[in-house]
Amino acid sequence: MQTAAIIVAAGRGLRAGGDVPKQWQMLAGRPVLATTLDAFRGRVARLVVVVHPDDRPRAEGLAPDALVVDGGATRAQSVRNALEALADNPPDRVLIHDGARPLVSGDLIARMAAALDHAPGAAPALAVTDALWRGAAGLVVGTQDRSALWRAQTPQGFRFDAILAAHRAHPGDAADDVEVARAAGLDVAIVEGDEDNIKLTFPGDFARAERIIAARKAR
Repeated sequence: MQTAAIIVAAGRGLRAGGDVPKQWQMLAGRPVLATTLDAFRGRVARLVVVVHPDDRPRAEGLAPDALVVDGGATRAQSVRNALEALADNPPDRVLIHDGARPLVSGDLIARMAAALDHAPGAAPALAVTDALWRGAAGLVVGTQDRSALWRAQTPQGFRFDAILAAHRAHPGDAADDVEVARAAGLDVAIVEGDEDNIKLTFPGDFARAERIIAARKAR
């Protein structure tokens, strides 16, 4: 069974601040995207990285071992572009990962691949443990049952033919590939996620990621 990984890094990431998109900002002395790609090297047969067309030269220099694909106007279109680029010589399975999640572990990648032995789709998630409120005008106006709620992560994994067909049939954008898969009627298994697998969204997330990297090096 051949597995490919698609790293989605075409966004502009404005909430993260900085002079360049977050995937190109420095983390522990290296671009975020470099660390993300390293997490998958040696664990998948093929790497695809999806970037903004303006970033193609930089991506090709950073990842000469990867297929570089231009992103689209939405995340769903970016993933579709990558899937179509693989379609002529398709892998059996594909893991689709946010470029801004550089701390994904080898153990999580392995769990995702193993889950696809039993389901056409799988995604890592963490159960919601905090109390949830509903708010309006700065005030708490109610509570929300958390018993069946999960915090979604990536990489989200799928059997290739199934997710390609799902994206081809899906109109418009989607929050993630699980939404696309479920719209096509695919079952998606929940796999235990990882608290360290954070998505870099705000400036403070970079400081947290630096601490995680430092703790890993100290082990």
